[in-house]
Amino acid sequence: MSDSSPLPPVRLHSEAELARDALSTPVLSRAARIARWAGPGTRVDAGGSLVEEQLPAAAGELGLTGDDAAAYAAEAWRVAIDTGLVEIVDEEAGTVAAGQELALLTGGSPHDVLAVWLAALEAVVADASVPDLDGLVDALDEGGEVDFASLGWDPEAEAEFLDGVLGNLYLLTAGEEVPGGAAVPLPALAASMIVPSDMSEPTNDVLEQVSDAMMRLDDQFRTLEPVGLVEYQPVDEALMADADEEPSAPVDETDVSRYGMVRLTPLGVYGLRARLLEAGFEAPAVGELADKGADALLDGTSVFPPAAAQAETEQWLTRREPLAAARELLAAARGGDAGAPLRRLRCQQALSLVGTEAEPALREVLDDPELGGLARVWLSERGASGVPAPSQELVFWLTIDTVAAQLQAEGNSEELQALVEGLAQQHGGFFAAAWRVEHPATADVLEAMGRLHPDKRVAKEARKAAFKARSQQGN
Repeated sequence: MSDSSPLPPVRLHSEAELARDALSTPVLSRAARIARWAGPGTRVDAGGSLVEEQLPAAAGELGLTGDDAAAYAAEAWRVAIDTGLVEIVDEEAGTVAAGQELALLTGGSPHDVLAVWLAALEAVVADASVPDLDGLVDALDEGGEVDFASLGWDPEAEAEFLDGVLGNLYLLTAGEEVPGGAAVPLPALAASMIVPSDMSEPTNDVLEQVSDAMMRLDDQFRTLEPVGLVEYQPVDEALMADADEEPSAPVDETDVSRYGMVRLTPLGVYGLRARLLEAGFEAPAVGELADKGADALLDGTSVFPPAAAQAETEQWLTRREPLAAARELLAAARGGDAGAPLRRLRCQQALSLVGTEAEPALREVLDDPELGGLARVWLSERGASGVPAPSQELVFWLTIDTVAAQLQAEGNSEELQALVEGLAQQHGGFFAAAWRVEHPATADVLEAMGRLHPDKRVAKEARKAAFKARSQQGN
């Protein structure tokens, strides 16, 4: 995912809800418990890790048992240090004390809690980028430095790969109606990072790379799930068994979920969006425009999917009186720039959510050449009396404006093609009149109609009209 990729607007849960989710995650709750357990007798080594002889007691405090108990306790301690829940008082003596951040988990605001959780997320993401280091001792050179080449591990490349995977997961799912969206099969996520976009059929070498990436991601998502970033269904262990081994139970070869499924949690959407913003991406969230002007609303929602645009607009409208909101929207919709038609379309959609209290604002612009058409539509739909009939010139101008807006919003969509066919069918002399319309987008609209109309004769008429329009405009 490049930094120019358009990111979908996301719907975030409230900070209070997200903070409750954060406090209940295994990673943060364990880090908080171990921070409260630490006292004057707690000791750390030169790297800040809990000394080995104290790990059993720490694991017991966390209620951990089994072979991995000490490892989980050590992880909880690292997170506590990285998030500031515990601070090292004296490095030489190896003594510690509760950090300032610990009090925020119970006495701070939801935003404070989420700030601590984001620090925990960064620590866990960094851990997830590190491979199994069983061979770490063998990779130490004479100076005590790790020879990463002998491990086959490039730390920077591994971190970039995981960041790219998480970015693609956000891009694929975060804009869905349900925060986090649908679960994504692990093979699809791995392929999004490996298979070139112009490769119609992956080669065996590429498929092998995808398979290797899946196994890495399986380990990484197992690591990321306890911090609350994702819900993860791991790869079926039977898939990793030797080919000669008989499966213990019948398996459905067509069940894609056996290859792993991952979904962002609402907390994960919040966390990844924060990371993307920090990295310089534009990552909009529904509700961000509610306190801004109508110009920001119409421009901002121009790239939103319909449901997100409506949700954003509804929040904007709830903070304003209907009549004042309508006047502000209409004023912001004016203009002859390239983005103006789509602003007017978004304005029209916003005004459809406003009641009859806004009627005076629409009557005020009936004579406006840019707004008079949409004002007549709004008033007529509400059964208002005394609405003047539009002139033919206004009808054609509004038609060009509407198609220009649809082009900007949807491109060459099936809906736009149907609109184009309907226009040409309903108005026999449409192109003979349309090229004369004094609208900045007239020639572009007519050219688009020539591309979209399936009838070659009609398409040729549209192209001729576009040529005349350009000649009239002096282009």
